[in-house]
Amino acid sequence: MQAARMIGPEIAPPAMCYYEPLKGSGGKCRACLVKVTAGSEKDPRPMPKLVPACITAVQDGMIVENTVNEDVLETRKGIVEFLLLNHPLDCPVCDQAGECHLQDFSFEHGVSSTRTVEERNTFEPTDLGPNIQLHMNRCILCYRCVYTADQITDGRVHGVMNRGDHAEISTYIEKAIDNDFSGNVIDVCPVGALTDKTYRFKSRVWFSKPVDAHCECTKCSGKATIWYKGEEVIRVTGRKNMWGEVTDFICNGCRFDKKKTSDWVIEGPTNVSRHSVISANKYGANLIKPAFPVLQAARDYKQINDDRDRSFLGIQPALPKSKKK
Repeated sequence: MQAARMIGPEIAPPAMCYYEPLKGSGGKCRACLVKVTAGSEKDPRPMPKLVPACITAVQDGMIVENTVNEDVLETRKGIVEFLLLNHPLDCPVCDQAGECHLQDFSFEHGVSSTRTVEERNTFEPTDLGPNIQLHMNRCILCYRCVYTADQITDGRVHGVMNRGDHAEISTYIEKAIDNDFSGNVIDVCPVGALTDKTYRFKSRVWFSKPVDAHCECTKCSGKATIWYKGEEVIRVTGRKNMWGEVTDFICNGCRFDKKKTSDWVIEGPTNVSRHSVISANKYGANLIKPAFPVLQAARDYKQINDDRDRSFLGIQPALPKSKKK
């Protein structure tokens, strides 16, 4: 995974559970499966099955097929279907819409139809403390929030309960998640399962403007991204790199309490390096156009019969160019 990312985002496999700053993450979602056609220079034999790129060590002479192998592309379509089995169509009301990794994954590698007929697992929203709300319906069990609580907080009080299709994120005996760095589970969540209660339903992400800022803080680095809607600071998040990963985790004081411009030193607009609706109408029009919708449109194109009677609309038909004077 790291070797592919060094080449560029057009080569790097998608990742739903892998999070480089978190030790031990990866190997859960299978979104990054690739085909190794040659193991190494010493042993050029191909690996018999697809392997997850995030936990497979790279070796000299290794040949990996990621974007051209048909088995890989078909498998990713299946992975999208599995991740969406119980995921609701909450995008129109979800705060994560526009920066959701599952949206990107399904848009670039999914299919336009569904085969799901079974009833989905449903859960009621749960408050995991004063500032965090859990929507288990949207969770894909990537374990990122569990690793975050294990590695950067004083004591983890939540985890994955039960097994199989009954597995869910929950706290032990309804104990609240309440420590100085608990808000970081919101940043690492790739979907809208863990949401910021101070930001809920305030704005769509493409209507807000992110800027990099810092402050004097004794608990964390103080480096954050603050999001404006007009002159109002509507939320504060950790700074993310081009892969959507936070490298400097911030404390709850910076995240939830400092909601005024006077609390921060503004550095400048956030650099949105990947194709994203966040950059719409703010950072220029030279965005990367994903190939999936273009291919889908070409595949599903249907000729429309324009010979229907439209006289009741009161619209004069346009003359052909050859007859115009």
